[in-house]
Amino acid sequence: MEKTPKTAASTSTSTTASPADFAHVTEWVFDLDNTLYPHHINLFAQIDRNMTAYVQQLLQLDHDDAKALQKRYYHEHGTTLQGLMIHHGIDPDGFLEQAHAIDYSALLPDPDLGAAIRALPGRKFIFTNGSVPHAQAAARALGILDHFDDIFDIVAADYLPKPAGATYDKFRSLHGIDTAKAAMFEDLPRNLQVPKALGMKTVLLVPRNLDTVLLERWEKLSGEDDHIDYVTDDLAAFLKRIAASA
Repeated sequence: MEKTPKTAASTSTSTTASPADFAHVTEWVFDLDNTLYPHHINLFAQIDRNMTAYVQQLLQLDHDDAKALQKRYYHEHGTTLQGLMIHHGIDPDGFLEQAHAIDYSALLPDPDLGAAIRALPGRKFIFTNGSVPHAQAAARALGILDHFDDIFDIVAADYLPKPAGATYDKFRSLHGIDTAKAAMFEDLPRNLQVPKALGMKTVLLVPRNLDTVLLERWEKLSGEDDHIDYVTDDLAAFLKRIAASA
């Protein structure tokens, strides 16, 4: 099902994919967490707990203070990792290893999504603020890993996360992305601002049963988010509609 969330007031956002609007796209860029798999699986909750535990151990804080600091760094710097590197000079590799030490069994093969991605014309990329091993494990569990040309992760970005413009520039330069022929799929509105400015089609993934999901203010689509072209809660269905015209 494709829909506009109740938080969306922008009339420029479409609720239905237009195959003609994507006919020129040959570069397909996907975020990983809460994008290639649905928000309700909540895999990120495990990562979140691991990050809090890392901060708690590193700084000898109680759980609540560690959680608050972790979230502050996430909001201010784009990732908890970036905040910890700036303020505490941590080893990023050790942090990423601990953060992504999770159970992927909640992710099941998604043949419909795999077929929809495979049918898209051109190249496909995962562009994540996580790590390559995490992206590989998640995509492998979904049965879609082999459909991607490459994974651009936080290490390739020199640990500078989306939505930093320099990170998108690194991604474009490394892979020779023609942004006039590209589309990006994300679950965070702020991470689609730069892609839209670069000329990419932008698609926001929202949770199913949106009214029952607790999101922070900055995670929600608002009337000011005119950089988002489409909103959907069903990635496979959205891609199938596009691929049908290819």
